[in-house]
Amino acid sequence: MLLMLCVYVCFTFLDTSSKYLVLAGVSALIVAWTRFAVHVLLVGLFLRGWREPRRFRANNLPAHILRGCMLFGSTMFNILALKTLQLAETTSIYFFGPMVITALAGPLLGEWAGWRRWLAILTGFVGVLIITRPGVGVFGIGHLFALGSMLSNSFYVMMTRRMSATETSESLILFSALAPSVLLAPMLAFSPALPHGGIQWFVVLMLGVFGAGGHYLLVRAYRLATTTQLAPFPYSQMVWMIISGWMIFHQFPDRWTLLGAAIIVASGLYIIHREHRLRVRNSASLDTEAEALAKKL
Repeated sequence: MLLMLCVYVCFTFLDTSSKYLVLAGVSALIVAWTRFAVHVLLVGLFLRGWREPRRFRANNLPAHILRGCMLFGSTMFNILALKTLQLAETTSIYFFGPMVITALAGPLLGEWAGWRRWLAILTGFVGVLIITRPGVGVFGIGHLFALGSMLSNSFYVMMTRRMSATETSESLILFSALAPSVLLAPMLAFSPALPHGGIQWFVVLMLGVFGAGGHYLLVRAYRLATTTQLAPFPYSQMVWMIISGWMIFHQFPDRWTLLGAAIIVASGLYIIHREHRLRVRNSASLDTEAEALAKKL
């Protein structure tokens, strides 16, 4: 649980640094590409890929590339959204992602949601509408980018679920950053807005450290605790984002953003609770069936 708290501190630093750089005039493409390139270097260094290269073997390379593009899309849209939105706003919309995943898991993965979870999804959507407030002059291009980031990440997560059955953890970590780093390298020549000065270059390089460090701690956390135990902790990022936005950019979310965020978080926590109860019920049902079969035999 402590590792999970550290994970979302890292991700808060990642978003805060990205916002600082794009507001300073650095190209969003440069920011995103550097984040992935440094990530690749750190993964190769700390996982010592030269010793056991088979751990990084891709069984389905096209799927890895597509998944990497989904992660890049999520990152790029998020960076563009941070140009005009507060940290808390982008995070609030991002938290709607688990509800989108629950909705799409039925047709795409065969994991259908019941009416209670659908009600929670609709409630979370109300929270998104409260934050964006379309039709009252609040909804802008930044909100559109934030929604694009959330949707891209949702497809990234669903691909991760499906690919985790056939691909190694090391390959999933590596190719998610390697694919966009390689595919987008030729486009860097069209992004002349480079960092200026030592501080900006240092912040750019630290993007990869925050990103790779956060994902590494995430893997360690899931090795020490169950998914159910750790499921609520991503919402702790809202606290760090509000603090960071207030301290670094002197921005504090308005009451509508806080209200929408509270609704989205409550809906997400309910879905987590409901899925946990269903898993417990299914497990108990399987145990009962096994016991009855054993008595017959």
